[in-house]
Amino acid sequence: MTAKNFGPLTGTKILDISTMIAAPFGATLLADFGAEVIKIELPNKGDTLRTVGPWKDGEALRWPGLARNKKSLTLDIRTDEGKKIFKKLIAQSDILIENFRPGTLEKWDLGYEDLKKENPELVMVRVSGYGQTGPYREKAGFGTPGTAFSGHTAIQGYPDRPPVSPSYSLLDYITGVYVAFAAVAALYHRDTGEEHEGQVVEMGLYESIFRMLEFLVAEYDQNKKIRERSPGLSGHSSPAGTYETKDGKFVVLVCSTDSTFDRLAKAMGREDMLEDDRYYTNSERLKNDDDVQKIVSDFIKQYTQKELTENLDAQGVPVSPIYTIEDIFNDPQYKARENIVEVEHPRLGKVKVPGIVPKFSKTPGAIRHRAPELGEHNNEILSEALGLSEEEINALKEQGII
Repeated sequence: MTAKNFGPLTGTKILDISTMIAAPFGATLLADFGAEVIKIELPNKGDTLRTVGPWKDGEALRWPGLARNKKSLTLDIRTDEGKKIFKKLIAQSDILIENFRPGTLEKWDLGYEDLKKENPELVMVRVSGYGQTGPYREKAGFGTPGTAFSGHTAIQGYPDRPPVSPSYSLLDYITGVYVAFAAVAALYHRDTGEEHEGQVVEMGLYESIFRMLEFLVAEYDQNKKIRERSPGLSGHSSPAGTYETKDGKFVVLVCSTDSTFDRLAKAMGREDMLEDDRYYTNSERLKNDDDVQKIVSDFIKQYTQKELTENLDAQGVPVSPIYTIEDIFNDPQYKARENIVEVEHPRLGKVKVPGIVPKFSKTPGAIRHRAPELGEHNNEILSEALGLSEEEINALKEQGII
């Protein structure tokens, strides 16, 4: 495979000094599409994600998917010699991604104004819990608390029980998508604008999911309504929700438009609902949602999950079985789309991870190499990229700088 086939970002150089999930995931997305990503980690410690579960035989199972396509350089950028090496790498890079608490890099004399002296075209993407400004800028920020702060947690769950947090790091992964989007947008501006200058792009974790809650903002602004927690698309569409099938399995069905409800009504043999003032539009169905839900639930309980989905798929009704990960592994759609792929692992042999999305017709992304061992690329980067001798590299090791 030639370099031009590695993705649209081939030739882009990125330094990733972030840890855990949000910012590193953004760097991984960029690496999937050809960017050369050097992940800088603390000597003898590495990214804390290397120690986060789930595990098998002591191996962190997130690492193979989240750190693929990256190179690992151990470097203590807090030391004087480490700063010198870091700035040399900055001079050769297009993008720096970091997620230290605001003010940390400035304390080490590695803020954007310092780094811009080495590379005026540098794009710096900064992620923190609450952003670089505001009264909460120095608060520690993690995904689950950030989700609560965003307003998302307050509307999840059932009204007679406590609010429910996502069961995985949803906010971090969403933020990672913003990181990748922001990086390429800033890079495009740099490369097409008249000044060819870099810039800082920054966001707080909570802001990524808050941006998706425009309905909540407008509703409170205009109606002063404080939406309560509820399962499914409560208050948006009717019918919508989770339904149990004849064989004790579950499906999710949503009719967000009147045309999709028209198709459901015909599939249920209830065309009469289309002429009924209580049901013929979504706004009217919402007023009579309890009745609608009973009609739909009773219909669904007549069929097994397989029978129901086949029937409604043929009618063009938006429905999906609720999949477990085992179901996903056995599904032909996931296979056809290459949504699950294998990567090499130095001790586990092979590990399955999510595939690359989206699909590019001319410049598809690729998994070029497995997730790195700690400091695996030290000699390659320091020798080939910076021209350090073997003696200089050994001296850095002895001093604990790499």
